Amino acid sequence: MAERRYFGTDGIRGRANTHPMTPEVALRVGLAAGRMFMSSDDRRHLVVIGKDTRLSGYMIEPALVAGFSAAGMDVRTFGPLPTPGVAMMTRSMRADIGVMISASHNAYLDNGIKLFGPDGYKLSDAVELKIESMMDEALGSGLAPADAIGRVKRIDDSQARYVEIAKASFPKGLSLQGLRIAVDCANGAGYKVAPTTLYELGAEVCAVGVEPNGLNINENCGSTHPETLAEAVKRYRADIGIALDGDADRVIICDENGRVIDGDQIMAMVALDWAKRGLLKGGGLVATVMSNLGLERRLQAEGLTLERTKVGDRYVMERMREGGFNLGGEQSGHIILHDYATTGDGLMSALQVLAVLVESGKPMSELARQFETVPQKLENVRYTAAKPLEDAKVVAAIADAEARLDGVGRLLVRPSGTEKLIRVMAEGDDEKLVKSVVSDVAAAVKAAG
Repeated sequence: MAERRYFGTDGIRGRANTHPMTPEVALRVGLAAGRMFMSSDDRRHLVVIGKDTRLSGYMIEPALVAGFSAAGMDVRTFGPLPTPGVAMMTRSMRADIGVMISASHNAYLDNGIKLFGPDGYKLSDAVELKIESMMDEALGSGLAPADAIGRVKRIDDSQARYVEIAKASFPKGLSLQGLRIAVDCANGAGYKVAPTTLYELGAEVCAVGVEPNGLNINENCGSTHPETLAEAVKRYRADIGIALDGDADRVIICDENGRVIDGDQIMAMVALDWAKRGLLKGGGLVATVMSNLGLERRLQAEGLTLERTKVGDRYVMERMREGGFNLGGEQSGHIILHDYATTGDGLMSALQVLAVLVESGKPMSELARQFETVPQKLENVRYTAAKPLEDAKVVAAIADAEARLDGVGRLLVRPSGTEKLIRVMAEGDDEKLVKSVVSDVAAAVKAAG
């Protein structure tokens, strides 16, 4: 496959106002994607655009709008809306393409551009590469004639539409009446829709992270800082805590004691509940190479399978579609409920956990531990060298680590798709051995620069 110049594992991402996250690149994305998704018929073509709450969204959105309208596409903007909401609206409004402006769980300094096809799914690698090949063409290439420039309009009820779709995913006949729920919206895209949805389903809602100012998205809040949610759960004496990330496509849960429950435990809880009720499709679920071995063992004990993909929720989604699975996700909290959504949805995933909680009548702390986790260690190593994983000493350190873990654990070394980091992860029943091999490989990567 050709080397990517703009797109990573989840769209285009980078520091705001620094290449590739500049108005010029955003303009080029709009021009290229607009031209690519314009068919030859004479109907009006449509793109829908949502964003999170970052200050730089005010810069990226108009540049994308200019590109798409110059290519001849009509544009509908949503304002702040969760990533899964943009994917849903792309499909429900019969748009030709959908765009989300977000850097997900990153700090406000970063931003990103995610693209969805007319079916609401993230674009394939092949389609992204085609768009890349068109992005570096002259800016005047393929512009629409003056009478065919796209028209632009704001859709004011997009959040209300998403709330209704989210509520419809909660089992009929159940209510959140009597539950006190702490929800941390990360000062991000879900800051209005998440508390509203939970309230309208009957809950008493204690919301934090709902005062975005453009600079505080994910700042000491949200799914990447679960200590804030844990503190809120204790402060409000909540029955459960829910933390979303900046674009609300991932979720982390806390029990009533403030103990954090990650995506692997959430997937196990939903999978086993759905299997019991005859709702689980594909005979198991799809997760990534990062998911804990304990999850795999728990599913196997119930006669269910765990299929692994490389990191990235769109790779999980691709495998789910190929194999007919309706549940998949990542340890980080990207959970995909394919019966309801085409990408990870933090709010809908939380609603499935709440359904299990309501039906069981048990406290969250009793439901949270679906399996015993196998000791797992992850270390992120920042690098400057061009290809640190090709360094001879790094190659040797990885080979030695794999030999030591052979038959008793596994090692995963991979570059991040969104930052200049090498992620070194190992797991196995011997915690000392796991820590040792991660330390050795990380040291070799650091030495390589």
